[in-house]
Amino acid sequence: MTVDEIKEFLFWCVGMNYAILIVWACVFVAAHDWLYRLHGRWFKLSPETFDGVMYGAMAVYKIGIMLFNLVPLAALYLST
Repeated sequence: MTVDEIKEFLFWCVGMNYAILIVWACVFVAAHDWLYRLHGRWFKLSPETFDGVMYGAMAVYKIGIMLFNLVPLAALYLST
């Protein structure tokens, strides 16, 4: 793989992962009660705990996007 192919791949990865994150956040806001009921069948969580877990998971996912996709992409653009 050439450096240009890796840049293009990472660019698409960043785009797709942020799209997933945006859809996740929109569904969480728009269908909060439905998601809570769905997960409440499997886990006994209070609404506050559920909100904290979801918000924390979104934060970890966002940090993962930055760490594994965005930073390597920026490094490649800055190095070439």
